[in-house]
Amino acid sequence: MLDESYLGFRTGQVARFGEMLIERGVPLLQPTGGHAVYLDAGAFLPQIPPQHMPGHSLIVELYREGGIRGAEIGSHMLGDIDDETGQMNSLAAIEMVRLAIPRRVYTNDHLEYVADVLGDIAERKDRLKGYRLTERALAIPKSMRHFLARFEEIP
Repeated sequence: MLDESYLGFRTGQVARFGEMLIERGVPLLQPTGGHAVYLDAGAFLPQIPPQHMPGHSLIVELYREGGIRGAEIGSHMLGDIDDETGQMNSLAAIEMVRLAIPRRVYTNDHLEYVADVLGDIAERKDRLKGYRLTERALAIPKSMRHFLARFEEIP
């Protein structure tokens, strides 16, 4: 981790991944980080309002299309949901999807595959739909509830 040539390669690999995504029309937060790329799911899926979780829609489609796992960091994870009604009291400031890149796991070819899958999704993004929360665990801290939640696609 302290080898400057390794750190240069790692941050360069993540930056190149971000460039591949931008070339394919995928909006993301810039500059890219050293360990992840954060997609701007709200800008990518403007037809899905924040209360219908565009980040969740995008992670579902990533998994369906390419077997790629991402993490929603948006109104479901960061917003406030009323325990009694299940309604969102507040929304996140931005709807994101985090694509983490673990150290020494993925080659540039792997990242190009992910970029290609996102490019394919970008071509039909207007057909993606939002989601609603159907179940959540109340017995665990709010900060962890997104791990045990269940959703359904809004027709």
